[in-house]
Amino acid sequence: MAVLQNQYDDAMYDFSQGDYAGAAAKLEAILKADPAHFDAQFSLGMAFCRLGDLVRAIAEGHKAEQLRPNEQLVHTNLSLFYLKAGDKAKAEHHGLQARIASWRGNMAPPGVKTGATDDLAATKAPPPAAKMPERFPEMPWKKKAPAAKPASPENAEGDPC
Repeated sequence: MAVLQNQYDDAMYDFSQGDYAGAAAKLEAILKADPAHFDAQFSLGMAFCRLGDLVRAIAEGHKAEQLRPNEQLVHTNLSLFYLKAGDKAKAEHHGLQARIASWRGNMAPPGVKTGATDDLAATKAPPPAAKMPERFPEMPWKKKAPAAKPASPENAEGDPC
């Protein structure tokens, strides 16, 4: 098993360096040794997509889907492959399946805590209580407008000057 992991790591290094053909060859060798190796199957589809072989990428993506039918990343990749291939309907279908798969992760209703705890949240102290000021400062924009002057004989016509 460690040998397959080392081969997978080598393939991913090649992928990260832009050697998609080399990565695809190494991933295919891993799949010959272990056809149920999900990570290799999943990555092989993306390697073929990067090589521009979308038909093969879609085929490898569906093989990964057979290994893990409810995996969000598989459907995300398939959506990408179909979109690049020009099949918008299938791309939207797999995009929706990816969204549904993400919802399946936590089926508890909102507000209900699951068994998992967040270690960082447990160590946080509650925030200090904020002290409200006794009197708020004056707000000049809320002051009342000055009262209108009584009309004088020189200003009787309503001349604002």
